Amino acid sequence: MKLLITGGAGFIGSAVVRQAIAAGHEVVNLDALTYAACLDNLASVADDPGYTFEHADIRDRAALDRVFAQHRPDAVMHLAAESHVDRSIDGPGTFIDTNVMGTFHLLEAARAYWTREGRPEDFRFHHISTDEVFGSLGPEGQFTEETPYDPRSPYSASKAGSDHLVRAWHETYGLPVVLTNCSNNYGPFHFPEKLIPVVILNALAGKPLPIYGDGSNVRDWLYVEDHAEALLLVVQKGAVGRSYNIGGENERTNLDLVRTLCAILDRLAPREGSYADLISFVTDRPGHDARYAIDPARIREELGWRPSVTVEEGLEKTVDWYLANEPWWRALQARQGVGERLGVGA
Repeated sequence: MKLLITGGAGFIGSAVVRQAIAAGHEVVNLDALTYAACLDNLASVADDPGYTFEHADIRDRAALDRVFAQHRPDAVMHLAAESHVDRSIDGPGTFIDTNVMGTFHLLEAARAYWTREGRPEDFRFHHISTDEVFGSLGPEGQFTEETPYDPRSPYSASKAGSDHLVRAWHETYGLPVVLTNCSNNYGPFHFPEKLIPVVILNALAGKPLPIYGDGSNVRDWLYVEDHAEALLLVVQKGAVGRSYNIGGENERTNLDLVRTLCAILDRLAPREGSYADLISFVTDRPGHDARYAIDPARIREELGWRPSVTVEEGLEKTVDWYLANEPWWRALQARQGVGERLGVGA
């Protein structure tokens, strides 16, 4: 397939690009290169004849029309988004502009292209979203594809809006879409403002390891390469108009996760005392969702996918990667907002 991947220089997007190229697909990577993007994530495929980079913004309709006309993709995989909850609290406008209006412009460009091409049945618009659109769970239960939407942050509300637009373009215009909603990703090339890289890099620097509230918030952790594999499966074999929840089947409290990371660091980069001594509890994020958990039965039963990496294996791989790739993360630490406490604007 020829895939147009938006946000392909980001964390999840670059994992999808690398796997797609390895699987023999052609990839056109469309990215605006905002603060969280990094072309170094794609160094391993940059010279591959099947890879093309387009520096463009999903909010720029003229640029989108040119890219569609020039490259004529078989499918769109839409990952470009503002995604950091704390940043959405401090500056929600950017999230509405990119995640809602950007998705609208991409849908319209894709619809115009699909119509010009004679409405091919095998074209796909794959919208990649988050489990955060479903809100917050109590101690029991899991999100399914039928769970009502209940977003609690500007980020999750903007993603919920984009999900609704994609479904509406399918129902109103017949655009052949598939949707996925994933749990928390982690792994190599994770931008250093999210929990796991923050803990790793703060630990190596001997700085406090900040945990919001009492650390009891629960997340389902999905190794990014498992997620990329699932996304490529859905874009090829997912049923039109269908959504698929993608989970890691690895629930952990934030505190347990950080303690596991500290134990791995104690083995791989020993220091005097344990890294766990650096754990520090800080004021909670406003509106912090208590628990996310995904029921991945649909993608398992319909498409035969399930995660292959346990959270313990994935965290070990991730720590190994950060220890071996200091030049990559050092360069990103200088970017705006990295290393600062964000999300206190409420």
